[in-house]
Amino acid sequence: MTAATSGPTSQFYFSQRLRLHYVDWGNPDAPPLLLIHGGRDHCRNWDWIAEALRADYHVIAPDLRGHGDSQWMVGGTYGLAEFVYDIAQLIDQAELIPVRILAHSLGGMITLQYAGVYPDKVAKLIAIEGLGLAPRQIVKARDKPIADRLDGWIGALRKLSARLPRRYSSLDDAVRRMREENAHLSPEQARHLTVHGVNRNEDGTYSWKFDNYLRVFPPHGLSEDETRALWGRITCPTLLVRGTESWASDPLQDGRAAHFQNARVLNVEGAGHWVHHDRLDLMLGEIRAFLANDSEDQRQAGHG
Repeated sequence: MTAATSGPTSQFYFSQRLRLHYVDWGNPDAPPLLLIHGGRDHCRNWDWIAEALRADYHVIAPDLRGHGDSQWMVGGTYGLAEFVYDIAQLIDQAELIPVRILAHSLGGMITLQYAGVYPDKVAKLIAIEGLGLAPRQIVKARDKPIADRLDGWIGALRKLSARLPRRYSSLDDAVRRMREENAHLSPEQARHLTVHGVNRNEDGTYSWKFDNYLRVFPPHGLSEDETRALWGRITCPTLLVRGTESWASDPLQDGRAAHFQNARVLNVEGAGHWVHHDRLDLMLGEIRAFLANDSEDQRQAGHG
């Protein structure tokens, strides 16, 4: 499948004095559907899904701060709460309530927190690999003394301050790097994602659009209990998607799905972290069915 030949329009909005970009696929009288990408990604990674759903929904896909064509943070610390604020601003300013949301990875983490704070504003929610670190990883990180965590963060930021954006001599070189990150990508997918994910430098080379400071997460934020409390406030039907070849653990087996009021887990075979790219046709079927079904059973059992 190829991305739409008549693509979306670019729009901008402001959040905490940052000029943030999003694309609008039209059809404003249809129910709003917000597509939120993951870390070091960009809004055009949703093009295949947006093209398939644009006739039935008003599809909007933002570039998160520090990503794509949105501005970078001054100072370079990207906290989850700031991302949640940006999405709250977009939903309110674009008048998307009640909104359906499809999100991936970091976008899923943002969405789950937003829906926990404003459960009445979200009609349906699909989070692809959006639960964050597995419980065992959280325990490992939590057991580190705070002094060690802060020291590690400071050291990582210092290293990044000296790191220049990588330059690729040609677009083909950048495409090859994209395919190294995800071997499931077809050549067409990899090229499309790369074309929209790079800027061309003055010397003719190419560099990724995202801010390198996104590689380090701040050593503060919500606790595990606070995060789970927000999950428990989400009232809308929720689909938690995981690729069985990913680093992420099964939310049913590790107990995280039990914190949701109305969640179903979908484990997808033959997919890694980018499930919506790795198994596009399957995911389109699941997304259409989930969004169209307004009579979701409460407390559905997961399946894989």
